[in-house]
Amino acid sequence: GCRSEEQFREVLREIEAEVQRRKQLIHQSVERRAVISKCYKPKHPEVYTLQDSFLAPEFLEIVRFCTSPGADLQGLLRYLESFSDKRIYRLPVFTEEFCQAFVDELENFEQSDMPKGRPNTMNNYGVLLNELGMDEPFLTPLRERFLRPITALLYPELGGACLDSHKAFVVKYSLHEDLDLSSHYDNAEVTLNVSLGKEFTEGNLYFGDFNQDPSPVPQYVEVEHVGARGLLHRGGQIHGALPIASGERWNLIVWMRASAIRNQLCPMCNRKPELVEAEGFGDGFTEPLGEEEPQTVNVCAL
Repeated sequence: GCRSEEQFREVLREIEAEVQRRKQLIHQSVERRAVISKCYKPKHPEVYTLQDSFLAPEFLEIVRFCTSPGADLQGLLRYLESFSDKRIYRLPVFTEEFCQAFVDELENFEQSDMPKGRPNTMNNYGVLLNELGMDEPFLTPLRERFLRPITALLYPELGGACLDSHKAFVVKYSLHEDLDLSSHYDNAEVTLNVSLGKEFTEGNLYFGDFNQDPSPVPQYVEVEHVGARGLLHRGGQIHGALPIASGERWNLIVWMRASAIRNQLCPMCNRKPELVEAEGFGDGFTEPLGEEEPQTVNVCAL
């Protein structure tokens, strides 16, 4: 849309400034986590370490099936709600008691004077769970022990059996803050979206095409949020959230990544990734060093 050389240079300056801002995000997050670890006193410290009692009995039954001999996709689908042909599935995940305690803890953190990072440029209200120290004690076992057996059957071509990193955050929608979420796709191979509460009306999710197979007239399917239940979908599925009409909604989002897939092609720029160092899980890429076990600590420079 630039009509002059000066307009082009201005756009280029904006892009370069955004690149530099994003390069600082990881370092700023590490600094915030250090402050939070030292100074924040949790209201519900028990929710920081995953326990089987947090998980819905139906969810544990699904996991037992997926880890049993002879488990297959058709058998798994009997336990799930399926939506259209877009490979979107709803399943129970947590107990309502856990969801209530977790949201209460998140509200306590929000009301504190701790430094806070936000999930991304589209969600202005929410919490980055790695900054609360929840990656190792809660999210990694949730992904490895419970979700990976399910995604191995649902999404084998997306690395469902070898999801080896994640980015997890909670987003919040309310009438005077974020109301909705525009169409987008995730930086993930597989996404889990769990409705934690509280009381709200409207605000359904909608799903369109897979980002690699757009159609001239995309067909959308609308899916209602159900408390304590989660939606599993492909990260590349174009989706968004309709506006809530009343109340307040909190959602846990887990972007799960398979380095075996994304090392071949970055899902965001659709190119062979050119990597720069990062801390923690980064964006889920790996760079093997000799015979050492690769660590998911890189991000795509593009």
